[in-house]
Amino acid sequence: MEDLLYKIDKQKMPQHIAIIMDGNGRWAEEQGQDRLYGHFHGVESVRNIVEGCAELQIEYLTLYAFSTENWDRPEEEVNGLMSLLVETIRKEVPTLNKNNIKLQVIGNLGMLPNSVYNELQEALEMTKTNTGLTLVMALSYSSRWEIINAVQKIVDDVKVGTIANATITNEIFEKYLCTKSIPDPELVIRTSGEYRISNFLLYQLAYAELYFTSTRWPEFRKNNLYEAIIDFQSRERRFGKTGNQIKEEQN
Repeated sequence: MEDLLYKIDKQKMPQHIAIIMDGNGRWAEEQGQDRLYGHFHGVESVRNIVEGCAELQIEYLTLYAFSTENWDRPEEEVNGLMSLLVETIRKEVPTLNKNNIKLQVIGNLGMLPNSVYNELQEALEMTKTNTGLTLVMALSYSSRWEIINAVQKIVDDVKVGTIANATITNEIFEKYLCTKSIPDPELVIRTSGEYRISNFLLYQLAYAELYFTSTRWPEFRKNNLYEAIIDFQSRERRFGKTGNQIKEEQN
């Protein structure tokens, strides 16, 4: 792991990493256990990766923890996930504060059980003054919901005259997204060998670098994070320009 850490260029770190944490259930089934066993062990991966990002001085880490589509999973699994979420938040807040980590949450929080919502609000309040890594949890989140929600809010503001329909720009639209105070991710990691985005930050990922790994989330650790960052740093990010234009701008 130290060899990988040595290869990372601290001058080319992504400001924001987003992770689709996939494979908890399949990992558990491979161990002969139920799916909640995988989610339980996935919490340890969260701790390890949050710690790794904080050590590397990453500014933002977004974790796709629960999508709006996940509400359609078996009731037993959903209830178990919600209980695990409450327990984890309660347990981890002291560690977040100790490490100067600020918690932020995006998603349709009105769909969460009251116990989860109240625990989240308390954690947000207790970590709001921290100035290190911002840990963004995407809970009851989907990008299509977020975009439609933003459009509805814009329509409402146009109706009351808060904004004129002729002034809707990218900058204005972004102010209505859940991520209005968060820079777009530069690196997106998906675990467990799936090659799709799964309704995650579709607007924000326009120019993100995508990294896919077959490693199941419960086995994903700092060395896997380092490999993703090294791969990210090997790429030329052109944002629609030519390679020569990028080189000229850098000189």
